[in-house]
Amino acid sequence: MNEQTVTPGSVGVRYGIMTGFASIIFSLVLYLTGLHTNKMVSYLGMIIPIVGIVMAYNYFKKENNGFMSYGQGLGTGTILSAVSGVLSGIFTYIYLKFVDANIIQQIRNASIEEMESKGMSDEQIEQATSMTEKFTSPEMMLVMGFIGAIILGFILSLVIAAIMKRNRPEFE
Repeated sequence: MNEQTVTPGSVGVRYGIMTGFASIIFSLVLYLTGLHTNKMVSYLGMIIPIVGIVMAYNYFKKENNGFMSYGQGLGTGTILSAVSGVLSGIFTYIYLKFVDANIIQQIRNASIEEMESKGMSDEQIEQATSMTEKFTSPEMMLVMGFIGAIILGFILSLVIAAIMKRNRPEFE
């Protein structure tokens, strides 16, 4: 029985949808509680793709007689991240564009406060703020969120796949 029962694509999409919805719920909680400007709490969201990738790898291995090559793991994790990134990016776009546009201003204000606390001059803050405004439109946040999710997912997949891979013996 050397036949693969699931593919990296099918597992990546399945767990990408689950991971995407978990990220959406996390984001919604942050928005509704006002914790979206707290960087430490926002970084907790990094746990979601890690857990999603580990769960996807465990499922893939379970369905493939305990085996998963490094390439299969990398493919699964990257597809998972792309699907999750699309879902959470679309949610963020819709939420910031149509539900609560004030969140963008809150994010900008928080970054200004952070720059002031670091002792930056008004001129430096003004320059940084003009740059920040270009990247904090709902449209740019959608694009940057998607690209960021794929890059982060790829990096996480590189590491987690190296740890969790289990190659099929060559002479079976």
